[in-house]
Amino acid sequence: MSVMPGSRLPEGMLREASVDVAAIAANVQHLRRMTNSEVIAVVKADGYGHGATRSAVAALAGGATRIGVSDITEALALRRAGITAPILAWLHAPGTSFRDAAHAGIELGISSFDQLQQAAGAASVDRPVGVHLKLETGLGRNGIAPADYGVVFAEAARLERIGKLRVIGLFSHLSNTSDDDDRAALRVFLDAAGSAAAVGLAPPLRHLAATHAAIALPETRLGCVRLGIGIYGLSPFADRTSADLGLRPAMTLRAAVAAVRRVDAGHGVSYGYQHRTERESTLALIPIGYADGVPRNASGRGPVWIGGKPFAVAGRIAMDQFVVDVGDHPVAVGDEAVLFGDPTLGVPSADDWARAADTINYEIVTRIGPRVPRRQVSS
Repeated sequence: MSVMPGSRLPEGMLREASVDVAAIAANVQHLRRMTNSEVIAVVKADGYGHGATRSAVAALAGGATRIGVSDITEALALRRAGITAPILAWLHAPGTSFRDAAHAGIELGISSFDQLQQAAGAASVDRPVGVHLKLETGLGRNGIAPADYGVVFAEAARLERIGKLRVIGLFSHLSNTSDDDDRAALRVFLDAAGSAAAVGLAPPLRHLAATHAAIALPETRLGCVRLGIGIYGLSPFADRTSADLGLRPAMTLRAAVAAVRRVDAGHGVSYGYQHRTERESTLALIPIGYADGVPRNASGRGPVWIGGKPFAVAGRIAMDQFVVDVGDHPVAVGDEAVLFGDPTLGVPSADDWARAADTINYEIVTRIGPRVPRRQVSS
């Protein structure tokens, strides 16, 4: 069962993030059907804070066929945890050895001629290394430069012919600046795919669209989409909610009220007294702070749900705690305070905290720190 608002945390627990794996599986299934595409489920950064292994297992249960991560360390951790599905890692430190990755059957994102050579060097006699060639199509980050497409494609084709490499995919990443910008990048990508085909490369996968483009720009799907934020039930759009997209947020962040204090009018709250009570009031202490990933710049604005009613953080968020001025609302030690979860249940959303902190929902969930226990649930 998922954690419903109003339930209390177990005795002795200050804070927790519950992760609904059934929601992740359902989100993947929904997006797979919507896009009619193969899904690479992205679980980098510890599954956007949800837990990489549990997120990968749930995504595969929902119909994903591959897992995507940023770096080889993340990929190898998934292998050790028992994930046997294909895993792609695409960001590599200078001088990184690809041998452990090759031995574990990790597919490598390749962004340069040198990386291509390193990948070929990691091949064994009877096992080529699987690679996805990443193309720079306008984002200005990593990826094979357009001027180098020809030489890299030719060398990749040669290495594939002699059994050193298996070119599984071509991919890139969109800026989501505008539909016109993304279509321009798509044209560059498709032209490059044509050049690759001309030298004999025929990778089974092409993936360009992440959640934003996969939903908003169907022509970018190309039969395979690389989904991150959407599988966790969060929207990449400023003007469309998770519910609008048919997605269910998987994470609920909550804490137990640690102390309650009745104070007079004019009482200062937290560092700097940025908040003073307007009248006699009750202050509730919530034991979670910026050391746990609660953004300090949401001080005075971050929404909190306590006892069926919405409130806002009063004053500054501290390292381990913050205060909520609940007025005359009844509250007791041990009551549940929900920072964010599924807004269809009446609680604040990660988007609400993103607006309060002048950031994006991706950052809100990803920054939740290791001091916050994750509890796996399934609705």
